[in-house]
Amino acid sequence: MAVHETRITEEKINAVQALKEEFSTVSDYIFTNYRGLTVEQITNLRRKLRETDSRYKVIKNRFAKLALKDLEQPEVDDQLTGPTAVALPKGDATAAAKILVEFAKDAPVEIKGGIVDGQVFTADQIIEFSKLPTRDELLAKLVGTMQAPVQNFVYVLNAVPTKFVRVLQAVADQKEGE
Repeated sequence: MAVHETRITEEKINAVQALKEEFSTVSDYIFTNYRGLTVEQITNLRRKLRETDSRYKVIKNRFAKLALKDLEQPEVDDQLTGPTAVALPKGDATAAAKILVEFAKDAPVEIKGGIVDGQVFTADQIIEFSKLPTRDELLAKLVGTMQAPVQNFVYVLNAVPTKFVRVLQAVADQKEGE
């Protein structure tokens, strides 16, 4: 039986380097199994992810392992098996996770797991992570909470002149009726 030997070629070195450069632009990675997706489905998924400033890239597992190792990311060898594509969110990883989980309901995409803020997440953890509000949603809630006291104060201040005007109108209506 022959021993399998991996040949290191210039092409492979360049491919790992390119992947490493692409991986270095983000801090979060969500790995999926894309087997069974049509070209149209992958295109639609990429379009949806692009709206959240994320990319979706089919990768070679061995190249991804080497690139992640060079970037000193945690080991995710168990997630990098079989056909693998990775979502690379530049901004909020929650938004990308939401899109992938929602897309997986109607298409044969299987979430394998990922790396979020330097922590290894399992598939179930990514699904739970997707249920969290996005950064924009949290900021909107914060602004709403900060506005509530001011808004209530304005309502109280507005109530006095409004009540006064209603009393005047009632007196005018009463005088007119006499």
